[in-house]
Amino acid sequence: METLIQGKVYKFGDNINSDIIIPGRYLIYIEPEQLAQHAFEVLGDGFPDKLRRFDVFVAGRNFGCGSAREQAATAIIGLGVKAIVACSFARTFYRNAINSGLTIVECPEIYDTVHEGDEIQIDLAEGQIRHNERTYHFPKFPDSMRELLELGGLAEYLKAQFQEGKKLQRAVDLDVTHSQGSPFIESPKRDV
Repeated sequence: METLIQGKVYKFGDNINSDIIIPGRYLIYIEPEQLAQHAFEVLGDGFPDKLRRFDVFVAGRNFGCGSAREQAATAIIGLGVKAIVACSFARTFYRNAINSGLTIVECPEIYDTVHEGDEIQIDLAEGQIRHNERTYHFPKFPDSMRELLELGGLAEYLKAQFQEGKKLQRAVDLDVTHSQGSPFIESPKRDV
């Protein structure tokens, strides 16, 4: 995850639901690129290709409402979108996006000032969005959520935790072996 995200905005309205993001008939796919081919296609011919020209989505209230499908966030990732800024998110979409490694920010103040094609800059470390020489603030991510996003989502986070656990276990095993002597080297006999 980048801590400084900038790019061109595509603007949505309120209540963009998961059926609009990715219709149910495409839930047979799990790869971001496959899902992106059909993302938002209900909005018109060529819509997925049009959205690939934008880096950030800005939306109104309740973005991602509807069915609880993680493919909605995955489809947006497949489009190459770096972040979504919305007035609010449906809770399940919010969690699915974070788990998928998609950066999402709630900042209702920016919605009325931004237009399609505008450039914005999102500073995740500072909790700020800059647009047209104005700065808007949003709550910074907790460390655990930031780490999850930095690693690319929950699956990558769990892999890293597993690898870290293996490293720690190896260190413990080596320490125990060292303190007890190697099982392959005969220890000096002790009189009891």
